[in-house]
Amino acid sequence: MSQFKPRDPFDRLFEVGIILKGLDGILETIGGLLLLAITPATINRLAAKLTQHELSEDPKDFIANHLLGYTHGLTGSAVTFAAVYLLLHGITKIVLVAALLRNQIWAYPWMLAFLLIFIGYQLYRLVLSPAFGLSALTIFDAFIAWLTWREWRKQTANGSEQ
Repeated sequence: MSQFKPRDPFDRLFEVGIILKGLDGILETIGGLLLLAITPATINRLAAKLTQHELSEDPKDFIANHLLGYTHGLTGSAVTFAAVYLLLHGITKIVLVAALLRNQIWAYPWMLAFLLIFIGYQLYRLVLSPAFGLSALTIFDAFIAWLTWREWRKQTANGSEQ
């Protein structure tokens, strides 16, 4: 089985980008497992403890108040949904990135489809509630999708079908 070997600067960007996606997948998987192990009450206590000092200095702190607002609204079903979402999303990324790094041609269209679905969802979220972080992630995902498409075309043109 051949390994992916970058041949130009865009190939190197593709490699770095998918490695970052893989690391993100690992973090999402760990987060999903943690959410399955931690109750909403524990999450609330942890958020209160993490924000206590900041709120004692500034009771109107934007981030601390929003974090507490999010955690107080958590229910068992919301935590379970988030855990399952993170696990599926993370494991999918890990599998696809590993296959791309092993130069498996089948993984290119799957990665493209995966990225395009999430870009669509992110654009929907941006229309509802614009946010810098989500905008940056969407641009990054679009760039990785373009690099994936570019690399897939190169691989299939070279007759590297696996």
